[in-house]
Amino acid sequence: MAEPDNYRILKLVLWSLIMLLAGSIITRTVDSRREAPALLETGHGWDKVRLVLQQIESNYVDSIDYGKVTEEILPLILSELDPHSVYLPPKNLQEANEELEGNFDGIGVTFNLPEDTAIVISVIAGGPSERAGLMSGDRIITVDGRNVAGVRVNQDSLVSMLKGPSGSKVSLGIMRDGGMVDFDVVRDKIPVKSIDVAYMIDDTTGYMKLSKFTRTSYDEFVAALPGLQDAGMKRLIFDIRDNTGGYLDQALLLSNEFLPGGSLIVYMEGAHRDRQNFYADGTGKCQDIRLSVLVNENSASSSEIFAGAMQDNDRGTVYGRRTYGKGLVQEQIYFTDLSGIRLTVARFYTATGRCIQKPYTPGDELGYVYDIYERYEHGEMTNADSIVRNDSLRYVTPKGKVVYGGGGIIPDVFVPVDTVGVTDLLVNINRQALTVKYSAEVADRYRAELRDAGTLDELNRLLDSMNLEDGFLSYISGRGVSVDSRQWEISGDIIMVQLRALVGRYSPLDDRAFYPIIAEIDNVIQAAVK
Repeated sequence: MAEPDNYRILKLVLWSLIMLLAGSIITRTVDSRREAPALLETGHGWDKVRLVLQQIESNYVDSIDYGKVTEEILPLILSELDPHSVYLPPKNLQEANEELEGNFDGIGVTFNLPEDTAIVISVIAGGPSERAGLMSGDRIITVDGRNVAGVRVNQDSLVSMLKGPSGSKVSLGIMRDGGMVDFDVVRDKIPVKSIDVAYMIDDTTGYMKLSKFTRTSYDEFVAALPGLQDAGMKRLIFDIRDNTGGYLDQALLLSNEFLPGGSLIVYMEGAHRDRQNFYADGTGKCQDIRLSVLVNENSASSSEIFAGAMQDNDRGTVYGRRTYGKGLVQEQIYFTDLSGIRLTVARFYTATGRCIQKPYTPGDELGYVYDIYERYEHGEMTNADSIVRNDSLRYVTPKGKVVYGGGGIIPDVFVPVDTVGVTDLLVNINRQALTVKYSAEVADRYRAELRDAGTLDELNRLLDSMNLEDGFLSYISGRGVSVDSRQWEISGDIIMVQLRALVGRYSPLDDRAFYPIIAEIDNVIQAAVK
């Protein structure tokens, strides 16, 4: 008879804990044929668990695969604590660290999979692929002799095939201008930029988008800043939407750039961690620059520390929607098999004393994740009045601005999810990624001209000459998409801006083309500019 699931899980829990816990066990052994053994507890919270584990290890009828049991049960143990205490097997831990460390081993290309073949969008300057001769528009047909075109290889699998230790070689079969060319690319360390773009929106307003807080974020910021200042920047729009966080020290360094000396940036505190305050030292180079911070429901952790520090110190105006609400501090603990755990040890609090972390129920991971969907359901994404504000968690900044705790950072200026121009036609086109697919075809036809577009003005003139609207309408008609003229009148401008931005990515400007063009239909950026 199969054992019940809850009994199997309990057994797994017990066996895994024996790998984690140490300490003495007191037992009284008697003749098991006459009397069942009695086990004595010492008052420690884990005693009963440890005593049962010892008995199972000594007396259980079959052998146990300790490694398998441990790998299966560790995630369950940590899930009972909070949503952000997690176990990371070696592969997952390596990938997570690579993303935050700011580099990984690979070939240095970005690519798209608009159909079933990977198309190189750009090659990293000075990277292995550029040195080997790869170019924007190349199709990746084979990797080390294995066919990867026309066989529906997913993006993650292809990335894994292209990545590898520095110094190792990967052979690529490339389709270029209708013919096959073979390339041997020697993998190397590839820098992962966290600042996607920095440019001037107008004569005095700079824009910078930070995608994550990696080890190199502050250095990237410092490197990008002089170009904006030399161009006349008096105000910065700092975009941390969809930035899920990263290293605390990078959030502190970036906050320090904007705050006067003595300003409290953030503090953290936990049951086993005394309160620790973090202050600005007054050496920041941006203290006189007007600041606007863009956030949304996916801005989390270090992003919320930065936004909260600017808001609570009356240093900048926050635009967008309420942030995620991730204010738990994790410490990473490594094991000798290269796996590890991220254990929550404290909570973050803003300068006014607001707890950043949103409420959660231990063990209810699903409810925690679905909080974002609940916000949509209750209208929070489209109506500022739907944001719950708890008067018992009301705080006041030094200049008298009222702010609220309870999870996440509520923006000073609410900007709803943009539904203007949304029609069934727009949804259908985006669901099928038709603008992405057509942009690859356009890039093929204008490959030489795109490579020569070195400025945004040159690119826009080229895009204007392409007659993109007629070409796209013909393309989607050939794909069986019926175009309602009324819906095209409503959504056509949005679709064309998306298409222009995607085609622009195939030029040497890459993101320096994409983001300035797409900003034309970004209601949060437009609200901040106004």
